[in-house]
Amino acid sequence: MEREHLIKPLLNYRYPTVQYGKGSYLYDENGKAYLDASSGAVTAGIGHGTAEVIEAMHEQAQKVSFVYRSQFTSEPAERLAKKLSDLAPGGGYWSFFVNSGSEATETAMKIAIQHWQEKGQSSKYKVLSRRVSYHGITLGALSMSGHVLRRRRFIPLLEEFPLVAPPYCYRCPMGKTPSECGTACADDLESAVKRIGAEHIAAFIAEPVIGAAGGAIVPPEGYYRKIKEICERYEILFIADEVMTGIGRTGAMFGMEHWGVEPDLIALGKGMSAGYTPMAATLVKDHVMEPILHGSKVVMAGHTYSANPQSAAVSLAVLEYIEKNGLVQAAEEKGRELLSRLMELAGRYAIIGDVRGKGLLLAVEFVADRGSKEPFPASLGLTARVTDKAFEKGLLLYPAAGGVDGAGDAVIVAPPFIISEEEMDELVRMFDETMVEVMREVTP
Repeated sequence: MEREHLIKPLLNYRYPTVQYGKGSYLYDENGKAYLDASSGAVTAGIGHGTAEVIEAMHEQAQKVSFVYRSQFTSEPAERLAKKLSDLAPGGGYWSFFVNSGSEATETAMKIAIQHWQEKGQSSKYKVLSRRVSYHGITLGALSMSGHVLRRRRFIPLLEEFPLVAPPYCYRCPMGKTPSECGTACADDLESAVKRIGAEHIAAFIAEPVIGAAGGAIVPPEGYYRKIKEICERYEILFIADEVMTGIGRTGAMFGMEHWGVEPDLIALGKGMSAGYTPMAATLVKDHVMEPILHGSKVVMAGHTYSANPQSAAVSLAVLEYIEKNGLVQAAEEKGRELLSRLMELAGRYAIIGDVRGKGLLLAVEFVADRGSKEPFPASLGLTARVTDKAFEKGLLLYPAAGGVDGAGDAVIVAPPFIISEEEMDELVRMFDETMVEVMREVTP
């Protein structure tokens, strides 16, 4: 084998080489088509090869592609910050632009801590999070994450932030049924606050819909209103990690809009640039910025490519394309239809335990036994079997954990908002065929 130089997710595995993408499809070097039913990593919301975005790239590149934020601002960055503030729940946000979702959540954590320092409350430095969660791979973001498998290798370097029960109704962490539970998982935040002491807690971070750590877990009605009320009562900032859910993915521009809650800080990524450029943002409410504005006047964070004008212009073009073509509503309508069709499939395959999600952020969780909800043993590699067989057929799915303390299997189904009826038919057909083959291998 010829020596390789690129570190890929699985070393020494021969990945096909992508040649180009168009709409909902990617094509490899042999011309094979792949239906991008995961939007890559739940990123390519407007599909591939969108002419308007490519034109915006070219136009900005002819002006300037890079300036250092300590020396200049730029029109695209200023316009993007204003646009995001106008779109975000309740408005009144500042933007700090970074390169990835991990950087966005970690920046939110740092700004939350700095907020309290500048108010003279430096003892408030902890950031609480949920036991089933994923907020990024940098050490700060990973410290806030409850993704067991991704944490395990770096445990000695991480803070023990994930403490609060997740709103995982399929496997209620409180041992209750939906009819009797209410929002007991939200009350667990208050219990954690009382144990630790509110004087030590800067913020609480949560994904509106839990993504990679559990597979499109949607909380019960009233959950986030209670979370926000607890945060306000104990003077704790609420950070919404909208890296996966933001910019239309759940059928609303921001996931938190479904529950009528205005976060104090928001982390954005993925769909903000739809994969056309590395770009992410931390949005900060006016009241969070106020003590910094009247204090040091410096947010203690910075990256070489922060507020990059080329990336800002691309992100603006993506947002304008989404609005112009009504893609947020499309995600809601198509997501409802796709959820229904996946639920129909679930009735035919005993290993499908749950189908759930919101908008075009959907997931299928697999179980060895439906009655007990017993997960498959990790040694079986069930998720990889599903994604590999789907890949062979030309269907791209996103692997997720099942949310059972590091065990469990699930896949995320999150196609671009532009997916057509015919493409959705093809998605369901290939998923169906994949399940037939997986069933043959894992059932007696």
